Amino acid sequence: MAEQKMSIDKGSFFFGLVAGVAIFAVIVLINPALVGKGKGGDEVKGVKVTQPDANAGQPAGGAQPTFGSAPAVTTDDNVRGNQNAAVTVIEYSDFECPFCLRFQSTIEQIYNEYKDKALFVYRHFPLRSLHPEAQKAAEASECAAEQGKFWEMHDKIFAANAAQNMSVEQWKKEATALGLNASKFNDCLDSGKFASKVAQQQAGGQAAGVQGTPTTFVNGQLVNGAVPYEQVKAVIDQALQE
Repeated sequence: MAEQKMSIDKGSFFFGLVAGVAIFAVIVLINPALVGKGKGGDEVKGVKVTQPDANAGQPAGGAQPTFGSAPAVTTDDNVRGNQNAAVTVIEYSDFECPFCLRFQSTIEQIYNEYKDKALFVYRHFPLRSLHPEAQKAAEASECAAEQGKFWEMHDKIFAANAAQNMSVEQWKKEATALGLNASKFNDCLDSGKFASKVAQQQAGGQAAGVQGTPTTFVNGQLVNGAVPYEQVKAVIDQALQE
């Protein structure tokens, strides 16, 4: 009899366990919040996993949504084009970057076509871990800007990139060739006078979603990479119509 009673108790226990699991499953189906599913995403041990929207549209012309807004244009920026234009083109670039060098022909073609309809801004984003000369090249352009020759030095530096001849000594030679006050330029470059400005522009770009170079904003719309002329043109034309 003792063995028979033991068998009955085991069966009762098993039945109760199955019933309990079934009841819990029903409760979970009715209220998933009891197991930690929050609104707007799944949370696993406190980590929220956002589900992507498979139906999200992509802007035309190679443009992508921005992560933030590029800082507003100020008198500290290096600009050209129409300062009263409704369209602003902001380029984040690295003077030593090969893709930025490739993109220069595109941006020059765009500038020549839209210089009366848009304001063009150049901002620094030196990728120092990849391009050891990029930081001082950026500073050199700012030292030239101090004497009113930013765009001339901009062109000289990219030409040096193409010739694989980038160095501080080269920038000093270019400053002399451009007719700058060599002593003032050299002191500016050697002292790192504009290093903080370069860093500030890079930080602003990072906050706006810049992750590499070149990255261009057309009225806040991000265009990533050395895209062809036609793609940049399409984004600008769209901005002009808005």
